[in-house]
Amino acid sequence: MWLNSGVPATEVAERAGHSVKVLLQIYAKCIEGQQEQANKRIDGALGE
Repeated sequence: MWLNSGVPATEVAERAGHSVKVLLQIYAKCIEGQQEQANKRIDGALGE
């Protein structure tokens, strides 16, 4: 839920008592619906 809400993985990992590596190995499959937001950030960084 936290990752899907946009909380950075570093913050979630710290609060959960995991490393970022372990957090993403366990929970990456649960992250949904962020592709459009990621595309907008990438386009913004590329100046598009």
